[in-house]
Amino acid sequence: MSLRIYNTLSRSVVPFVPRETAKVSMYVCGMTVYDLCHLGHARSMLAFDVVQRWLKTSGLSVNYVRNVTDIDDKIIKRAIENNETITALTDRMIDALHEDADALGIERPTHEPRATEYVPQMLSLIGKLETNGVAYSTNKDADGNSDVNFSVRKFPSYGKLSGKSLDELRAGERVAVAGAKHDPLDFVLWKAAKASEPNEAKWQSPYGIGRPGWHIECSAMSCALLGEHFDIHGGGADLQFPHHENEIAQSEAALKAIAGKASQPMANYWMHNGFVNVDNEKMSKSLGNFFTIREVLKVYDPEVVRFFIIRTHYRSPLNYSDVHLDDAKGALKRLYTALDLVAAVDVTIDWTNAYAARFKAAMDEDFGTPEAVAVLFDLAGEVNRTKSFDLASLLRSLGAILGLLQQMPKAFLQGRVIRSRTRDAAFNPIQAQIDLRSIAKKEKNFAEADRIRKALLEQGIALKDSPTGTTWESV
Repeated sequence: MSLRIYNTLSRSVVPFVPRETAKVSMYVCGMTVYDLCHLGHARSMLAFDVVQRWLKTSGLSVNYVRNVTDIDDKIIKRAIENNETITALTDRMIDALHEDADALGIERPTHEPRATEYVPQMLSLIGKLETNGVAYSTNKDADGNSDVNFSVRKFPSYGKLSGKSLDELRAGERVAVAGAKHDPLDFVLWKAAKASEPNEAKWQSPYGIGRPGWHIECSAMSCALLGEHFDIHGGGADLQFPHHENEIAQSEAALKAIAGKASQPMANYWMHNGFVNVDNEKMSKSLGNFFTIREVLKVYDPEVVRFFIIRTHYRSPLNYSDVHLDDAKGALKRLYTALDLVAAVDVTIDWTNAYAARFKAAMDEDFGTPEAVAVLFDLAGEVNRTKSFDLASLLRSLGAILGLLQQMPKAFLQGRVIRSRTRDAAFNPIQAQIDLRSIAKKEKNFAEADRIRKALLEQGIALKDSPTGTTWESV
């Protein structure tokens, strides 16, 4: 296939070749669910939503895993502050995550594992690391509970994802506490329990009572659901180091010497989306400069937010401001204005069509959404000029690949959120116009109702009103 992807590991755009014919395995690091998701989280979810949509459009079956971190220091701290259980907090935040993602048209992953469901797999992986001589126990307390750390210097290729040598990395680290880590770069695999922590945060293990470190969870879950070696590993640029670097080290070190297996990479392709910035500074909860998804959705249609994010290339920084969102709203209106001229329908895309071929070429070059969106605007201009049903239908169908242009045009332009009569039904643009006309009649806006009838008639669609409703037929 012709798809090319920027691989962080090789620092270059390279041809994408799946490990298995017509199948793709993809793991993306998800949210730590102690608070509501902000636009930075939306950016990552949307980046890989577009990736998996295009892979499917390209005829590939996608096994997409996006995990949930439901145990860590921040979650424990927030649950204690709220005087609620960890489970109550994380369940509530996961429900909110789904509501926000659904609103933005983000398709659910194939699997959404929670870290707490995979503690046995994490302990098994830690045991393999011990067997292979790259993990060690330390800091045993009075109850016999120990930390377990990964010995970074025993994994010679550490730093290959970040492009930094061990000496460069060590120079930026603080001196380790005596009696704890053997080296400042070493990272925790298992944490000994603290008396102050709730029982929900404690598991029995060969190292006493404790809980997993952050990095080990993704190695365990990706291996359990995708295997020891898979196609794509993704996440935000902030995860490249140390999280993804540590994932590579622990995954490859655990498996390289087992049963005589030759060393193989954890993932063939590493993808990282860019930051969302506010005043040229990364949006993050730690900086306090974040806007939650639902705060933004109180002001802007979800599709405007989606369009705002994906019209910038996933690897580029994205600057957040009301001005930029207003600009995205105006641009999206231009596309819907073209579709409002013709009752377009979903069509099977002819990829030999010049517009479709340009769209495909853009997406095949590292998911080039800016160029793909430019094709949509060129198509919209031609629809405005020709009123072509075929081009309008192509515009709508190409937009669908990006999760765009699926609302009823009139509804979007009027600031409504009416889509199809049944949320899960296939969009029927003619029925959508009938629904809008029915609303106009109920609101005694008879001029609008007549306009819709005449517009449909001009397209060869005659409406018939009856006591049981409105039907239509071609004329």
